Amino acid sequence: MWMRGGTSKGGYFLASDLPADPAERDLLLLSIMGSPDPRQIDGMGGGDPLTSKVAIVAPSRRPGIDVEYLFLQVFVEEGRVSDAQNCGNLLAGVAPFAIERALVTAQIGETPVRIFMQNTSQVAIARVKTPNKRVTYSGDARIDGVPGTSAAIAVTFEDTEGSSCGAVFPTGQPIDTINGIELTMIDNGMPCVLMRAIDLGLTGTEAPSTLETNATLRARLEAIRRIAGARMTLGDVARKTVPKVTIISPPQNGGAITTRTFIPHTCHKAIGVLGAVSVATACLTKGTVAEALAEFDATDLMTLSIEHPSGEMTIMGRTENGQLVDIEVLRTARKLMDGAVFASSKNVAT
Repeated sequence: MWMRGGTSKGGYFLASDLPADPAERDLLLLSIMGSPDPRQIDGMGGGDPLTSKVAIVAPSRRPGIDVEYLFLQVFVEEGRVSDAQNCGNLLAGVAPFAIERALVTAQIGETPVRIFMQNTSQVAIARVKTPNKRVTYSGDARIDGVPGTSAAIAVTFEDTEGSSCGAVFPTGQPIDTINGIELTMIDNGMPCVLMRAIDLGLTGTEAPSTLETNATLRARLEAIRRIAGARMTLGDVARKTVPKVTIISPPQNGGAITTRTFIPHTCHKAIGVLGAVSVATACLTKGTVAEALAEFDATDLMTLSIEHPSGEMTIMGRTENGQLVDIEVLRTARKLMDGAVFASSKNVAT
């Protein structure tokens, strides 16, 4: 099934329909997407990292868990598939896909689906609208970066702290300095390196295309990212998709903070869900590079609008005794196609 999940889209597969051997599976997915090729003209990919994604879903034997979700990033211009990170956008489509494929029994009105995210061994709960015990994709929820409206899917994340790095602040402190730039290395669902735009000679409001064509800036960010990756216990990240680099600046449109995110070499047209969760966590934590820039009303239940190039993403955070204990994100998804996809016989046995 091809679905839009949040501000991304990709292929959703039952694990049982794919080869069990990871190497064979990855070759098949590269062929299906049409990689490596900048246009992915001989496959289903859209020539962009945000449209070259795969969700693999299977029923779970874990107590209290409905389905397991493995996210795979299929590179566009490289013959490479990575499982080094989660994708909170494609996650939005996992629950409706699981119901459509009868892995989860729909309830009347709304169906909660507990999802184990295999990439980071974390749990998310997605609540899907199911009037008459059927998934509906129609509704009045709107998210920036997606035209029109759809049914709301509320996603709550559990235990995302240190999902990949073992700690929210892998170095043990909210601010570090690399190559003369103060930054925050954080992992609350997505490993991110946050830097103030002003420290890089930027306003933070530049268009993604402007930032991408700045070769000097990209080289500088990549040099910092590689050093940060090692310090975040991620090892050599030269060929990894994490950590992401997020440039932050004061809010422009009434939100909490403005962001421009590299994922890791292309500038995101919006922001990833889990990346936004990590940014929101930095905004809520004293001593980070984001805290002094962020604007929000501090209460036990806070709503933070994370501004990005396409608009904003709303993150709801619940705190107890000053500690962040719960994060919820509003997403939408839509089924685009359900059928058969054909791999190239030149690259993989079909």
